[in-house]
Amino acid sequence: MTALMQEVLSPLPTIMVDVVELGVRPKRGWLGCQITGNVEFNISDLESYCFATWDPVVYDAMLVAAAVEYADKTKRRPALLWQRDITLRIPVHDVRRWTDGQVLSTLHSALVLLTGDRWDIQFYARRKAEVSPSQGQFSLPANVKAVIPFSDGLDSCAVAGIMARSLGDTLVRVRIGTKQYDGRAASGHRLPFTSIPYRLRASDKAFVESSARSRGFKFALISGLAAYLAKAGTVILPESGQGALGPALVTVGQGYEDYRSHPLFTGAMQRFLNALLGHNVRYTFPRLWHTKAETLREFVETCEDRSSWSKTWSCWQQNRHVSVDGVKRHCGICAACLLRRLSVHAAGLQEAETTYVWERLTATKFRDGVAPGFPKRKITGKLREYAIAGVLHLDHLACLRTSPANLQPLNLAAFQLGRSLDLSQTEARQRLDRLLIQHETEWITFVKSLGANSFITEWAAHSP
Repeated sequence: MTALMQEVLSPLPTIMVDVVELGVRPKRGWLGCQITGNVEFNISDLESYCFATWDPVVYDAMLVAAAVEYADKTKRRPALLWQRDITLRIPVHDVRRWTDGQVLSTLHSALVLLTGDRWDIQFYARRKAEVSPSQGQFSLPANVKAVIPFSDGLDSCAVAGIMARSLGDTLVRVRIGTKQYDGRAASGHRLPFTSIPYRLRASDKAFVESSARSRGFKFALISGLAAYLAKAGTVILPESGQGALGPALVTVGQGYEDYRSHPLFTGAMQRFLNALLGHNVRYTFPRLWHTKAETLREFVETCEDRSSWSKTWSCWQQNRHVSVDGVKRHCGICAACLLRRLSVHAAGLQEAETTYVWERLTATKFRDGVAPGFPKRKITGKLREYAIAGVLHLDHLACLRTSPANLQPLNLAAFQLGRSLDLSQTEARQRLDRLLIQHETEWITFVKSLGANSFITEWAAHSP
């Protein structure tokens, strides 16, 4: 019997997590996730989400996001198959609200679509109510129209700048990145939503699953809660077309389609938040049908802070893997870095070579493109595989429209996008084709600029 057949016939990997309050023991046979131990809320950051009146459902929703992420990270996915069976028990303040049929069904639907796993989330009553955080003085306009999740990334910077030109102070940023800010407005009042208000700690061993699909649930939920608290009707998602649609269109191996920034998933989140909060929030994608390069070019041409894009961060790699002489750099060869470099080139802009560990993509051999100060022992086979995967992702995305084998998948994608965005399938397909043609043009031009002897050109099937 082959390994694949054995996995198919074996039961799904099971994850059972019991979220408990401090001093409460988890159920026998379940992995415990203790509030204040494994999920630690930062009181100051939590206050920035409870700046008007204390609403326990906001705290409970954040605990759900934390518990989902905790469970997702605790067990690796199978080598050849994807799905796992995940059961969660979570204490909440209002059990009746959380066990409402519509709330449960929309929550499960969103998580199944996002992660590809089977979920069973059970809610039970807390023993003690969470202490209400104090209310501080926060700077928030009275007529907020939209919130935008804001990270350290290039799209976040560019789209926030572009949208602020029309929305001004009625656009509120929701911080989901890693940089620390003092969170003060010019008035001296604190700004709300300047940090995700909790952090996770593994129980015994380090977290082992890195696909992290549940992060999409966390970011969408945090943004939706901010819109609810600010009484805004819109969440603006900054992803351009390659980042929002590419991961669902181009899958890797046995991997499940990545819907983290896809309108199909945000539609599911809209239904869940409406059921839970009774608040209609709409997730919008103003740059969905544009490439990252087109977004960057518009930002540079129309916004005052036009050079700030160069300070953004794109790399997926951890600091210890991508430092040169003690200074953190982008790796330059993961999919995110390659999309950034492609976009900067297509926008007619430049970055210093020292921005990246892999300074020279024109090098004939992979290892010869690295910065002189980068330790040779760190040029591992795994990094090379990351680079190949990054090239192939962008290359396959450029090939999609012209391959007869992709006719039905693209028609299905257009059907899904049409239903999610209230477009006809024909119009959705036309917009998708335009995006893919633009990406193909940018990719071929970029690869051509590296020369016929580049290791990138060698790996790319769709090279000039």
